[in-house]
Amino acid sequence: MIDVRSLSMYYGPYAALKEVSFQVQSGEILGLLGPNGAGKTTAMRILTTYLYPTAGTATMDGFDILTQPLEARRTTGYLPETAPLYPDMRVDEYLSFVGQARGLSGKRLEERREWVREACDLAFVWKHAIHELSKGYRQRVGLAQALIHDPKILILDEPTSGLDPLQILGIRKLIKGLAREKTIIFSTHILQEVEAMADRIVIIHEGRVVAQGAQSELEKQARPKSAKQGPLTLEDIFIALLT
Repeated sequence: MIDVRSLSMYYGPYAALKEVSFQVQSGEILGLLGPNGAGKTTAMRILTTYLYPTAGTATMDGFDILTQPLEARRTTGYLPETAPLYPDMRVDEYLSFVGQARGLSGKRLEERREWVREACDLAFVWKHAIHELSKGYRQRVGLAQALIHDPKILILDEPTSGLDPLQILGIRKLIKGLAREKTIIFSTHILQEVEAMADRIVIIHEGRVVAQGAQSELEKQARPKSAKQGPLTLEDIFIALLT
């Protein structure tokens, strides 16, 4: 479903990404893990065609991001770390606006508005102005705008950033439920989020992929570098692979 091939991104002499490659299968949740500044957001912006890479390419549902960017955008929903919301609009008005921008109209737009209202649990705030919402509800509205056009692929940048524990649990449950129908990449530097949601993990450090696979596979890669005896936690794995 997603095939990333040797993506590199340079800002002058600085390399934000260096020949990053990985794949994500249909129905899979992939956690993009790394410290702040590792290159996670740059990778996501390239996959969503916000940035043009220095080298390499990727396909999203078979569409090349360089030669077929419009088709790639249509098949992808994107929630950046700061959700693209208009504070003075009501939730229902905002989602109608986004749906129309995505080419929806009439009965289809109404169906998708109803679907995201239920899926993202927005009924309680449906007629509220966005500036009145809590951080958790704003994140749900941001996720709803990424889902309004029923994309096959979801790309979520730090989807639980700044949320309280109950809000985090709600977003986790929603994302895992969506994976039954969609392919998902989410980025984070919070190890617990990866353990709770990801089927596979890609660890990026200083712009390079240092390891990828299921947690059990990463444990095998980290074992020779770790002094700890017994099973390794994801934190143990992360430390061993990055030091």
